[in-house]
Amino acid sequence: MSQALLVVADTDSYVKWGAALASQLPPDAWRARVVVVATPAQPSARQLDVALAGSRFAPSDVEVRELHELGRLLADLRPDAVLLALRGPLVRVVVPVIDGADRPVLVSGFPGLTIPAEPKAIVYRERVDLIVLHSRREVREFGVNAGHLGVPIELGLATLPFLRVAAREPAPVGAAGSSDTAAVGFDADRTDLVFAAQAKVPAQREDRVRLLGWLADAARRRPHRRVVVKVRARAGEAQTHAESYDYGELLADPEVRAELGGTLPPNLVVEDGPMAEHLARASALVTVSSTAVLEAVAEGVPSLVIDEFGVAPKLINTVFVGSGLFGGAEAVVTGAARHPDPSWLDDNYFHGPDADDWLEHLEGLLASRQRDGLPPTVRRFNLTGGALRRAFERKRMLGHHDRSLGGGLAMAVAVPARWVVRRVRRLRARLAPLRA
Repeated sequence: MSQALLVVADTDSYVKWGAALASQLPPDAWRARVVVVATPAQPSARQLDVALAGSRFAPSDVEVRELHELGRLLADLRPDAVLLALRGPLVRVVVPVIDGADRPVLVSGFPGLTIPAEPKAIVYRERVDLIVLHSRREVREFGVNAGHLGVPIELGLATLPFLRVAAREPAPVGAAGSSDTAAVGFDADRTDLVFAAQAKVPAQREDRVRLLGWLADAARRRPHRRVVVKVRARAGEAQTHAESYDYGELLADPEVRAELGGTLPPNLVVEDGPMAEHLARASALVTVSSTAVLEAVAEGVPSLVIDEFGVAPKLINTVFVGSGLFGGAEAVVTGAARHPDPSWLDDNYFHGPDADDWLEHLEGLLASRQRDGLPPTVRRFNLTGGALRRAFERKRMLGHHDRSLGGGLAMAVAVPARWVVRRVRRLRARLAPLRA
C-alpha cells in the first residue's frame, strides 16, 4: 500500500523546492499532492507554472487553500507525512493546524543556500520531526545549532532536488577549467551570459545600478551575445523575499539609463522563466548569491560569484569561500567565469546521491508513527505574549487572508510596541561605545 505525502507551500521558491523534493519519492510507493497556502506572497499563475517545471506536478494539480481549510483537507486526505515547504515564520503558524492525535510526520527544509546556518531557522521549525538539508556542511552547522538550542530534531541529507529532477551531474574533474579553476570566456558554444538576480542582495540601489553598469559593459564588448538579467518575478508578483529595487524597473528609469551611458546595448535584456531553460542557452552564469550557481555547476556552465560588495553572511555568499568562483567587476566585464575547485564540491551540495539519507530518516519516523504514534509537538521559544503573540504571528504571515478579530487586535498592539523596542535597541547600540 502506498504512502501519502501532502506538500504545503507558500512562495514560488518554496513551491519549486517542495514539488521537486516530492518528485524524488518513488511514484509506486508514494502518492503526493501540493497545496499552496493563501498569503500575500503566494505565486501568480505564471510563477506557479515556472516553479513546477521539471517536477511531476502540473499547475492544474495544485490548489490554493486558506489556512482554516487545511484542517478539513488533512482530515480528508489523512497523509502519512506533510512537507512544510514554507518560510520559517509560516511553519510556526501552520504546525498547530496539523498537530494532534495520530498526526502525520512533519518535514521541512529550505529551497536554497542556508550557510551560515541561522539558529532562528531551527527555532521556527522546532516543532517538525525532520529538516531536509542539502550539503554535508549544512547538516553539521544545523546540528550544532539544534544541539545548542536543545531541540531534538532529525536532520536529513538530500541532493538539492532541482539538480536531480533535471538529471544533471557536476562537470567532471579534468573538464575545461574544472581542475584548476582557470577562467573560461563567455564566448563558448552557447550564447547567453545570464545574471541570476537575487531579491536580498545587493540591497542598496546604488550597488544594483553599478552591477547593471558592469553587465551593460559586458554586453557592449560582445554585441553578438545576449546578456540576460534573469529575474524571478514580474511587476506586481511576490517573491519569498521582498525586493526593493527591481532590475527591470531600474533599467527603465531615465536617470539610471543616463548613469549607464544613455543608450543601453540592445543585447542587454531582462527575462523571467525557468532557470533550467536559461542555463540551456548559457555560456556563463553570474550572480551575487543564488542557488542558480549550483544549477549552473551541475549543468557544467562556468560561473562567477561577484565579490565586489564583499564576502559576508549578510550577502549570503560565505558558502562559496574556497570554491574558486569569486570575482569582481573586471571579471564580469571581461568574462572570467570558472568551474569550481573540485575540493569544494563534496562538502557543498555535490556529495553524491549515495550520501543522501533523508528518506531513511523519513521511513524511520513513519515506522515510529505506525508502531507507537508520534508525540504532540512542543513549542519552546518565543512564548511571551501567549495567544496575542500567536495571533500577531498569524496575521503577519497571512495578511488580509487572516480575518480574525484577534489578528487585527494583535497588529494594533504589536506594531507600535515593536517600533518602540527597535528604537530602544538602536539607542542602546549607539550608547554602548560611549559606555565602554
